[in-house]
Amino acid sequence: MTATLIRGATAILTMDDDRSEYPGDILIRDGVIVEVGTVTEPGDATVLDATDCVVTPGLVNTHHHLYQSLTRAVAGGQDALLFGWLRTLYPIWERFGPEEMFVSAQLGLAELALSGCTMTSDHLYLYPNGATLDDTIAAAGEIGLRFHPTRGSMSIGESAGGLPPDSLVEAEADILNDCIRVVDRFHDASPGSMLRVGLAPCSPFSVSRELMRDTAALARDKGVMLHTHLAENDEDVAYSLATFGCRPGDYAEQVGWTGPDVWHAHCVKLDPDEIGLFARTKTGVAHCPCSNCRLGSGIAPVRAMLDAGVRIGLGVDGSASNDRGNLVNEARQAMLLQRVANGADSMSSRLSLDIATRGGAEVLGRGGECGRIVPGYRADLAIWDVSTIESAGSWDAAALLLAGPQRVRDLFVEGRQIVGDGRLLSADLGEIVSNARRLALNVAR
Repeated sequence: MTATLIRGATAILTMDDDRSEYPGDILIRDGVIVEVGTVTEPGDATVLDATDCVVTPGLVNTHHHLYQSLTRAVAGGQDALLFGWLRTLYPIWERFGPEEMFVSAQLGLAELALSGCTMTSDHLYLYPNGATLDDTIAAAGEIGLRFHPTRGSMSIGESAGGLPPDSLVEAEADILNDCIRVVDRFHDASPGSMLRVGLAPCSPFSVSRELMRDTAALARDKGVMLHTHLAENDEDVAYSLATFGCRPGDYAEQVGWTGPDVWHAHCVKLDPDEIGLFARTKTGVAHCPCSNCRLGSGIAPVRAMLDAGVRIGLGVDGSASNDRGNLVNEARQAMLLQRVANGADSMSSRLSLDIATRGGAEVLGRGGECGRIVPGYRADLAIWDVSTIESAGSWDAAALLLAGPQRVRDLFVEGRQIVGDGRLLSADLGEIVSNARRLALNVAR
């Protein structure tokens, strides 16, 4: 049995049903939180001093494209809207292969870990030159984050009126067969699972109506979740109206893409009726504020979604449309954007952290075991040093997004320490960065 006692935290933000906060200790044993508050008998636990630290549940990332970590700040795509940005990047991504997928995932996962993230999804929807979902899964196993990869897909290329080049699309029968393969091989539905697979056609403008329906039926037969992009910007909505004769939310409902086993990325342009639909059906949303700003997509109606009862988590989105994968920064941006749109009292620091932790866990179907610091929950914890310059002068140590660090001091996933004293412990970060630079240069030639 392995045990760790986190001793003497300045504040523990539990994210329990009462949103309790208090100073104290946390005892974790065999991957599970055992005791929170004042621990008097730690037994054989290793003690970690948390003086001048705030402890939160590990942050949860509900939308990413890890493969994009090798294509940050690409010339020609820096100032484009969504569709133009995609047309710039697709020919570059065509050059990727298994090594690029593996290293980009290592890089992106390491960056997430250092920003306090313990659980992340990933949306991989293109497989050039022999790449497979297996490549990113192998990378996650090395870094040590709780991983929710999704087997994405594109089946409608440019010659058929779609956006991606024909070389990046797949036959729909092949897509469904590989979905079955990866779910059967990798999906682990057991409590405390480190790996759960979802199915994720890229978007309504890159796959057929039939593939959307078939994927939904397959996912429900296999008991896995569904994910895609939806209503990301005005171009997205215009495409849906022109092609399907309805708004994106209506289309999602028609093809079976609403329900508690579904979460959609972005949803910047949902109207009140669509928000009501998502609330009634318990459909989740991955809010990606920095990417939405970078691509000029707009400010998602998060306050209205929350008021309606929509389940919301945060996502960093891909590093080609965000340029960084810092989840605590994403939480701050989410807070600031809702204040710009709706007033300074529309989203507090604590509410945004709630969305980044408990909210994300609920969106990914893990709300009963992750996203809170309560006995019986998995030991996914982020420890933030509030004695540094970022917090100096702050009257409220727990208001991390107002005055707090952008990098976690210590990170535990399933009770295992992944980050210690601000350093990645599970892999050689220098080697990962060196490999990423080499591969990015090769792809750029």
